[in-house]
Amino acid sequence: MSADEGAAEPPAHGAHGRPPTRAEKWASYKQSPYVPALVLVFILAAAAGLFAGSYTYTMADPTPRRIPAAVVDGVGDRGGTEFIAGMEKALDASLQLHPYASRGAARQAMEEQKVFVTVRPAKAGVAMDIAGAGGATVAQLLAETGAKVAKATGVPVTITDVKPLQKGDPRGLALFYISLAAVIIGFVGAIQLSVHARALDPLERIGFTIAYALLGGFAIAAVVDWLIGALDLPFVESWLILAFTMFASGMVFTMFNTIMGRWAMIPTWGLMVLLGNPSSGGAVSWPLLPSALGHIGRWLPPGASVNAQHTAVYYQGHQYAFPFLVLAGWALVSCTVFWVWRHRHPGGRGRMPEHAAAAS
Repeated sequence: MSADEGAAEPPAHGAHGRPPTRAEKWASYKQSPYVPALVLVFILAAAAGLFAGSYTYTMADPTPRRIPAAVVDGVGDRGGTEFIAGMEKALDASLQLHPYASRGAARQAMEEQKVFVTVRPAKAGVAMDIAGAGGATVAQLLAETGAKVAKATGVPVTITDVKPLQKGDPRGLALFYISLAAVIIGFVGAIQLSVHARALDPLERIGFTIAYALLGGFAIAAVVDWLIGALDLPFVESWLILAFTMFASGMVFTMFNTIMGRWAMIPTWGLMVLLGNPSSGGAVSWPLLPSALGHIGRWLPPGASVNAQHTAVYYQGHQYAFPFLVLAGWALVSCTVFWVWRHRHPGGRGRMPEHAAAAS
């Protein structure tokens, strides 16, 4: 046996020889990929439940809460008083009655989306004018309830849809779907820029967000109008609304990415998808949504997009500034936060690699 073979190994000593302490094990574990993966497991489980719950709560069983209604003078002489009382009882007092002196004034209020239904005198009994374009769920509810109340009270009622939906969109969901596409692709695009174009400087990132928003909005409008023919859009206006929506949505993610880094998807998803889309009034009209959601939805990008698109398609000439101000507000705040704290954003070419920064 050689001297080398018979020599014993030197005893272990120092930090390399002792087992790691509990604190050292925990520090090592925190640096591993297991911690974010475990956190994501719980986040995704919670997100799945919240996603199902938010959409089911708002859309599964829409209930009338406040339906603005126009009542034209003289309707009480034709049995209108009994009919309106029956409607209020059937709808659990959710009608908000607004008196108008003439049918023309009531129709103008409907064009301005101040009321969803008009009850006016007719040759025999009363006439009820509904607006399918004002909300398919509300119009269906009013028509069904009106027919039942007319039968119960014995008052002749003529029900007319004076603002019908387009033939390619009989349920009134197409506008919700195109707005949903703009919202989701808007922030997904920002996510992809942060992954695949990480080196973009702040102005370049904003510029490319504008670029994909304009092109993406055009693609959505072109497919829905020109290719499928589901809607006859006022093309330029609808295109720009979609582009504005995509840009605002993309910059919201960019803002959260600046503030929260890799966890930016959580507030973005919560704001845009869990809260914004169910309360947008696209799938279920605002009068049938829970009161708080009906009010909150108007102030979020999905609701503003649906509102602007809905008016552009069905109420041309009566567009409001409010939904555009909402989109502009979110875009401006997001761009401002991103620009002011741009040094915290994980992208950009002016940054040293992490290993070089650690070495210095």
